[in-house]
Amino acid sequence: MGIHTYGSNAVDWEARVDMPRLREQRLAKLNAALEASDLGALLTFDFHNIRYMTGTHIGTWAMDKLIRFALLPRGGKPVVWDFGSAARHHQLYNPWLTGAQVGPDGSVLAYEGARAGISTLRGAIPPGADRAGTVAEKIKEVLAQFGLEKEPIGVDVIEMPVLAAFAREGMTLVDGQQVFLAARRIKTADEISLLTYAASMVDTAYEELYTFLRPGVKENECVGLVNKVLYDLGSEHVEGVNAISGERCSPHPHVYSDRLLRPGDPAFFDILHSFNGYRTCYYRTFAVGSANVSARSPRCAVSSAKASLHCASASFHIGVLTKASVGGTGGSCMAVSRSSGRAEGRVSGSASS
Repeated sequence: MGIHTYGSNAVDWEARVDMPRLREQRLAKLNAALEASDLGALLTFDFHNIRYMTGTHIGTWAMDKLIRFALLPRGGKPVVWDFGSAARHHQLYNPWLTGAQVGPDGSVLAYEGARAGISTLRGAIPPGADRAGTVAEKIKEVLAQFGLEKEPIGVDVIEMPVLAAFAREGMTLVDGQQVFLAARRIKTADEISLLTYAASMVDTAYEELYTFLRPGVKENECVGLVNKVLYDLGSEHVEGVNAISGERCSPHPHVYSDRLLRPGDPAFFDILHSFNGYRTCYYRTFAVGSANVSARSPRCAVSSAKASLHCASASFHIGVLTKASVGGTGGSCMAVSRSSGRAEGRVSGSASS
């Protein structure tokens, strides 16, 4: 097997996912991406970027609140501002966020990486409380310790009142999301292990779905089954389950319904969940009972698409761009052999993604 898989528990008799190493290597990648940019610091309000930078997590209920924020100054350590109780929890149980750090002049600065402080809760906190101004002041204070308050700050997402508050403080905000993406581009061994385990959990869910599918079952029942299987296995968040059947498969609506599955239906699923912050987007299509006549036809859209993918895959190798691969093989893949039972002319040679 190319990628080793392990149990989810920590044991003393086998080297598995090393969480301290995971956090250290993620931060090292982020620091390297920051150093390669022209930014003075990275500021994040995105729940997942905060976790990537600081190794903190307070539950998926906070994913869309834009109330937490974290900062990584060039040459410094990350600081996260959170609900008071959450900040205290981080201080007690996240020791990688405490200690000391060296300032730009070589002096040793006291370092408390978990601090109390919140943003506007997407406007729910009245503007008169000036939480936006407080956020800007807190960030400027840390940046000033490193002489970075005049440098451009990369940010991923931000509320308009907070953006205006930074402008009033004389700070320049620019796009920082590309730095986060650059840091994530190459996965560490621990990240690959977590992604593999997350996918293996979905393997289990699909096996349960396979035995559950039959005429009379509703799409939403399939969603419920997948949620139970994944949460029982230790998923921290089932982001979504696309359960699409029958004529609903085209065009794909990206949302499940209460439709009853019927004999011969195609049933498409896409399972998105998170295990320790590493996510899946894992597709499978089943036939309910026996496939209907059109689905069994060698000239159906599925057969055509499969043939085209197999044809194009022959050109894939390290260093080839997606656009070049599709453009270079599309013409030949349009005319696959009729004798092989594949349709002709279904793929455009100029397509790109």
